[in-house]
Amino acid sequence: MQRQATADIRFHAVGPARMILAVAVAHGGRSSEQLEIEQAGQRIPFVEMVDPYGSRLHEADIEAGDVTIRYAVEVDGFSPRAATDDLDILTFLRQSRYCESDALHETAHENFDGLEGQALLLAMREWTAANIRYEHGSTSTEDGALAVLEAGRGACRDFAHVMIAMLRARDVPARYVSVYAPELRPMDFHAVVEAYVEGEWQVIDPTGLAPRHSFLRIATGRDAADAAFMTTIGGPIEMISVDVTASASEVPFDDHAEPIPLR
Repeated sequence: MQRQATADIRFHAVGPARMILAVAVAHGGRSSEQLEIEQAGQRIPFVEMVDPYGSRLHEADIEAGDVTIRYAVEVDGFSPRAATDDLDILTFLRQSRYCESDALHETAHENFDGLEGQALLLAMREWTAANIRYEHGSTSTEDGALAVLEAGRGACRDFAHVMIAMLRARDVPARYVSVYAPELRPMDFHAVVEAYVEGEWQVIDPTGLAPRHSFLRIATGRDAADAAFMTTIGGPIEMISVDVTASASEVPFDDHAEPIPLR
């Protein structure tokens, strides 16, 4: 399978800042890739860092003014299945900023007691979809799983946070993944869940908005705080536009029931 993705981001920096991007794909097999950061007609140099889960972060120093980021990639084939170790299991069992699993312990056991493995994943996905209405822009960056469940609506990151929190409450390691998602409508960066069941990481899209076979992993973490497409330290920014595209040479039908690794 051949996959392509682009991201075009424009914003205004109110003051000098250190910027960390998470827009580059984490997969191997890149046949071509280009990342440009431009300000005042000049290319801004950046440094690449790779975290323990393969997320490729790009750091740059910016001044006050308009900034443009352009990213494009073509990927041939698939990456190896995600590995794990005991520290991963511990990390992704703990509650985190947006996934308050401790507070959802009773809810998770009342609704899913007796379910394990694939049966648990499918039941939780259906429960999440039934209890949250997809509504882009309906939540803020301050809202975690509890706030989303109370409101009953949210975007893809909110669906992911709720399902991750519920899985961790049932002692299933779960993590947040940002991806490029061919066939996603409306097109944007997408957030999905990886759960560690039956000895491997499996990807779940709680929204059901895109087929999982062609996802391209960008960043992996405990929740959205670890996988935001851009973080700035210093002066604030004013976002102007974010345009994302993703396509694949083939996109198999996905009934969202089959266990699939994110590759």
